Amino acid sequence: MFDAKLLPLQRRLLHGPARWLAVRGVPADAITLAGFALGLCGVAAAAAGWFWLALAGLIANRVADGLDGEVARRAGPTDRGAFLDIALDFVFYALFPLGFALAEPGTNALPALVLVTSFVGTGSSFLAFSVIAERRGLSAEDYPTKGIYYLGGIAEGSETIGIFVAMCLFPGAFPVLALAFATFCFITTLTRWLAGWQLFGADRTPDARD
Repeated sequence: MFDAKLLPLQRRLLHGPARWLAVRGVPADAITLAGFALGLCGVAAAAAGWFWLALAGLIANRVADGLDGEVARRAGPTDRGAFLDIALDFVFYALFPLGFALAEPGTNALPALVLVTSFVGTGSSFLAFSVIAERRGLSAEDYPTKGIYYLGGIAEGSETIGIFVAMCLFPGAFPVLALAFATFCFITTLTRWLAGWQLFGADRTPDARD
């Protein structure tokens, strides 16, 4: 919901650091992988109950996620970079709630499961829409620099990170936060299904369901 509005601010904040890294020849893919590794450290910290360290890992992961794109735009974006960025983001989003489930299985496991299930809905609808949009030559005006078509919703990346931050600051509220955000994710999934149904219509290419 807020991703498109926050993107210009993010680019301004990361412009200097990204230029510094690009001038020194740091590959965007290396930043992506380093960010994922730091995110995994955050997941492990959450599982151990070290929620401030989990927050640090989360922030480091998200900063790297912004930096890799800015560096890639200077060096020239690649398909491999876009693939890594998207694939590792989806895995990280699923793993972060797992850390809280491992920290307090009795109270957090079921809410974490519901939240991750809702992420499957938002992720699959996002990627399915992007595939068909690419096939039809569509582009998202709000995200002209992204590697694939970005379909918005009320639960996007910025909202997800916001709820993860809240979980780190208030770990005792994890069940309520997880279930509340899962509700928004399920609504987002439904709106994306409807958007695909309406935009793509009944016609399809011969291999559309392969």
